[in-house]
Amino acid sequence: MRTFGKWLGRALLMLVLAAAVVGFLKREELMRLMAVNSLFAEDKIVHNFSHMNGAFLSRDVAHGDGPVIDLPKGTEAALPAQTEQWVQDRSVTALVVLKDGALVHESYYQGTTQEDLRISWSVAKSYLSALMGIVLAEGHIDDINDPVTKYAPLLKGSAYDGASIKNVLQMSSGVTFNEDYLDYDSDINRMGRVVALGGTLDGFAAGLTETFVAPGTQFQYVSIDTHVLGMVIRGATGRDVSSLLSEKIISKLGYEAAPYYVTDGEGVAFVLGGLNIRTRDYAKFGQLFLQEGQLNGTQIVPADWIAASTVPSANTADGNLHYGYQWWMPKDPRPGEFFGIGVYGQYIYVNRANNVVIAVNSADRKFKDEGVTDGNIALFREIAEGL
Repeated sequence: MRTFGKWLGRALLMLVLAAAVVGFLKREELMRLMAVNSLFAEDKIVHNFSHMNGAFLSRDVAHGDGPVIDLPKGTEAALPAQTEQWVQDRSVTALVVLKDGALVHESYYQGTTQEDLRISWSVAKSYLSALMGIVLAEGHIDDINDPVTKYAPLLKGSAYDGASIKNVLQMSSGVTFNEDYLDYDSDINRMGRVVALGGTLDGFAAGLTETFVAPGTQFQYVSIDTHVLGMVIRGATGRDVSSLLSEKIISKLGYEAAPYYVTDGEGVAFVLGGLNIRTRDYAKFGQLFLQEGQLNGTQIVPADWIAASTVPSANTADGNLHYGYQWWMPKDPRPGEFFGIGVYGQYIYVNRANNVVIAVNSADRKFKDEGVTDGNIALFREIAEGL
């Protein structure tokens, strides 16, 4: 009996030691998972949105060796009277306004500063769209009507088998995917936990098997579509998105600080929403699109791609916002007016008629409430028309 007791004690000790070793080896993953689970908590969201590399794996997007391009100062804008209340209601953390390429308003809130690298969420999709246009123009992709599996063969047999690049650009892949950020068990939140635990997004995308309509039939916002675009770009060029984005776009815009991408466990950029950038530098990207892809006489993004990307082309339902190639347009679209949107209130708004760009970062936990997006666009229009 004494021998059995010793054996049992040793077995228990070994189990405890094994658990301790596993816990030690997995501590970073567990810490990231805990951080993800509290990412949007009311008392942490503002801090988290400026420190995403504390919760996730990440990699820098080099901003090049060229000089920082300072935004020229314009006459300080008189913003609409309701702006101050809007800042409070929408939990805004940063607001930058450009008129004729000059900085006419800049303000930061809730303890954040102009140096913060702020999470883009889905505004990152518009950056990837720009990169797609460049890759297409350079001949790495033959045609946007090509099937995605031509460049991302891992997707053969998945729900994306049969979808074209254009279908995916327009969020019309037909893939079944629950995008509800407020539902813990939704696909988008499951994907977030995959990233936190060092899993692979390529594998996650390839593991989707259900569709609800044929590709190209119906618009439905599916964030994993943008990851598939990233897979296409990587497959077509043989390069990672971070270095391509740096070389083709970021290094040419004179950014103040190197952005970074949240990544999965294989170092693959979270292109659908993981880009982190200073708000002034978001505005510079908007200004590039306002100028039809040109900066200082150099065509960075093809003008024809910008024209195609920023007009309604997806089959959106009546009464909803319109969609192009990873860019949005208002319900009542006007020529030269478009925007990137990220959850919790991230925006790059471009109004070419008034020569205005507005960049906004927020931590708005009520961003899905009825009328919030319409109210934001209405205010941006009022700001643009009043300058």
